Amino acid sequence: MKNQEIARIFSEMAEILEIKGDNPFKIRAYRRAALNVEGVTRNIEELTREELLEIPGVGEELAAKIEEYVRTGRVQAHEKLKGEIPAGMLSLLAIPGLGPKTAKLLNERLGVESIEALEQAAAEHRLAGIPGIQRKTEENILRGIAALKRGRQDRQPLGKVLPIARDLVEQLEKRARVGRIEIAGSIRRWKETVKDIDIVATSADPESVMAAFVSLPQVEQVVMHGTTRSSVVIRDGLQVDLRVVEPASFGAALAYLTGSKGHNVRLRDMAVRMGLKINEYGIFREKDDTRLGGEEEEDVYRLLGLPFVPPELREDLGEVEAALAGRLPRLITAADIRGDLHVHSRWSDGAHTLAEIVEAARGRGLAYVALTDHSKGLGVAHGLTVERLMEQKKEITELNRKLKGFRILHGTEMDIRGDGSLDFPDEALRELDVVVASIHSGFRQSKEQMTARITAAMRNPYVSIIAHPTGRLIGERDAYEVDLDEVLRVARETGTALEINAYPLRLDLSDTWARRARELGVALAINTDMHTVSQFDTLPYGISIARRGWLEKGDVLNALKLPELVKRLGMKRKRAG
Repeated sequence: MKNQEIARIFSEMAEILEIKGDNPFKIRAYRRAALNVEGVTRNIEELTREELLEIPGVGEELAAKIEEYVRTGRVQAHEKLKGEIPAGMLSLLAIPGLGPKTAKLLNERLGVESIEALEQAAAEHRLAGIPGIQRKTEENILRGIAALKRGRQDRQPLGKVLPIARDLVEQLEKRARVGRIEIAGSIRRWKETVKDIDIVATSADPESVMAAFVSLPQVEQVVMHGTTRSSVVIRDGLQVDLRVVEPASFGAALAYLTGSKGHNVRLRDMAVRMGLKINEYGIFREKDDTRLGGEEEEDVYRLLGLPFVPPELREDLGEVEAALAGRLPRLITAADIRGDLHVHSRWSDGAHTLAEIVEAARGRGLAYVALTDHSKGLGVAHGLTVERLMEQKKEITELNRKLKGFRILHGTEMDIRGDGSLDFPDEALRELDVVVASIHSGFRQSKEQMTARITAAMRNPYVSIIAHPTGRLIGERDAYEVDLDEVLRVARETGTALEINAYPLRLDLSDTWARRARELGVALAINTDMHTVSQFDTLPYGISIARRGWLEKGDVLNALKLPELVKRLGMKRKRAG
């Protein structure tokens, strides 16, 4: 899929235009288009011109540029813009927290054109003293460079790699005679970051599958080309390993290649004690090498006397003990989710009308959404004043009268200010069904300040949910410093839910903290933070985090039926008196 590549180009064009001081409306148009193209879940190469024009923010001019990239692999206007700024300037913009204006300033004052040159200048304290740049700014730039290097050398976000892996599988199915084929490895366990891609398949002609694999257009380097196993490096810098096995071994190979290493070791130890052996070819009786199973993944667990362990739990974090004791959780599934409690519309920075949102949500089997447009503190997102919030309430009430079997809850995503106060007064919040509170600024506050800020919001009787509680963007921005143990304690004390934000670069809370929340009895909400209707389709990312956190249906607010949800949301207000 070229969706991410096109989104990157539009984002770069916006950044270059900002460096040049171009028209702010044009800059915003490219940024909006980048966001919306990235959110398209279909392969953009397969869309017609009419379908491209249905993407919010994409008009005739941008649709033509998308078609140009699909056709030629480049956008001439993008290439022209890159030639209008100093060489290497774009590389600086990859540093988390470094914006176009600062990059331009550093280039003009110090001649900095590379990450290496900027790192040296910051280490030598040559940045401090430039207008607008303090010693703390130098420290933040060095931290951003370190984070960028870690990301390049280590793992990439699941949200970036999973679509790539699915596209590779789709191409193999079109180009070769494969039977069964699955993505394995850490992608199948839905880890939030991924180092490489593992694929396992069956075929009556494995050599032709390998030939097709190493010839895929994404391949930049062939590391190994065998008859049943090959490895390549694709243009995204990822290594991809493909294994073709006999049908009788498919389940065992899938289990083995899914891992994790620790989980596999536990299973092999159990097998040895039972006189068995497990490998990627099957499960065998040790004494006479008789194959007992392996065609299906369930064979491995059944022959060890275990119930099937879902891939998301295979991290050697107690799942084997839970399986032996019959205490594996009944993990939440997509079918359990009844609504989305964090949704944006055209009233703030969303792309769609209420009617369009309702249609899209119903089409995905949801029974309700909470409209949570931004509050006035987020001016860049066209946040609502109290007056506009009440106007919106009238529109929602009118639309709800016409709806059958679906309900729009009226809410807000309200900024938590730097001192812990809220963007709307209690008199306004009292009128809402759902109040989502979140932080969008002041990320550099101390751990004590940030913790006090969030817990103060939770103690407000009208705050229902804390959204994206750590503020991280995987691979782009580290989480701000916050004492999550204290946040969870106050969440339990006040009856406030925490969000698992399904946006693929957030996945916030993480699986570790989601599991801790469950243990403490803190409710969670799996929300998309939808700005374009196609982003409803990111819900599986949030569900995967919940599953990795051992969450069941009863742990999740938006798995409740509407009457139960309304009652649950009202409990905090009643308890506060």
